[in-house]
Amino acid sequence: MQLPNRILLIVFCLLTSAFAQTPDWCKRLPRPQYDKLERVKIPDQWFDVYKIRPGVYAIYEPHQFEEVISYLIIGTRKAILFDTGVGISNIKAVVEGLTKLPVSVVNSHTHNDHVGDNWRFDDVYGMPTDFTRTNARGSTADAQAELAPGQICGPLPIGFDPKSYRTRAFHISHWLHDGDSIDLGDRTLKVISTPGHKPDSIVLLDERNGLLFTGDTFYLGPIYLYRPETDLDAYAASIRKLAALSSQLQLLLPAHNVPVAEPSYLPRVLDAIQQVRHGQAKSVSTDGKREYQFEGFSFLMTQ
Repeated sequence: MQLPNRILLIVFCLLTSAFAQTPDWCKRLPRPQYDKLERVKIPDQWFDVYKIRPGVYAIYEPHQFEEVISYLIIGTRKAILFDTGVGISNIKAVVEGLTKLPVSVVNSHTHNDHVGDNWRFDDVYGMPTDFTRTNARGSTADAQAELAPGQICGPLPIGFDPKSYRTRAFHISHWLHDGDSIDLGDRTLKVISTPGHKPDSIVLLDERNGLLFTGDTFYLGPIYLYRPETDLDAYAASIRKLAALSSQLQLLLPAHNVPVAEPSYLPRVLDAIQQVRHGQAKSVSTDGKREYQFEGFSFLMTQ
């Protein structure tokens, strides 16, 4: 190895040493649910990819606390990437290794951990809300928070610069509305607006295959309902809408932690949020917030 390369390696090690410690959450990985899924080998070590169904891939980021999951959904004419992750490594390169079809981006919502690589794509759908337009300008504070102590599991990718990390601005090519359909060729995705967690939250319904991509509206784990833009009344209404679909579904595909969940969770989430709203549920203090715990999931709130 030549001297310049040694120097570069030392600099890289110094930059990543703060992230090399193993947080407690990281010690519990891999989650057991992944043992039953079909792993797809890719060269990028930041991501894990799993084939969930024919034409449906979960692109998982297990090395960051959010454990974000984006989904590549493939038809015969085009593909949709449902979210683009935190933007620490290049999700576009991963996608290009999985399909040669043109790929458009749809976001479950525009919080930074779901739009990190939007800027890499030319065709991006978005909801026509002020929240969406603001987030499309990019941000630094929320992105930097993803690198705080305890947020990273293992080393960061080679070439990644923590100091300059931010969510880059992206251009929205098409505006979506509740009830819109996206035809991928032999696969149609219906857009269902589910405000509450965020004003621009949506889910995607693949009715033919019984798949519901739930974003952050539901996942197994603490569901964040404490941010200033959260609307609990809207969230309850959105869950009620989704619970009505549960009997038609085969599988839920959430955006955090694990990529598969049973549709039977949706009526349980509806019952749980109603208990919370009516003061019938107990909570515990968690990091200065109130956590309402139920079997398989919880709500993290300010009160």
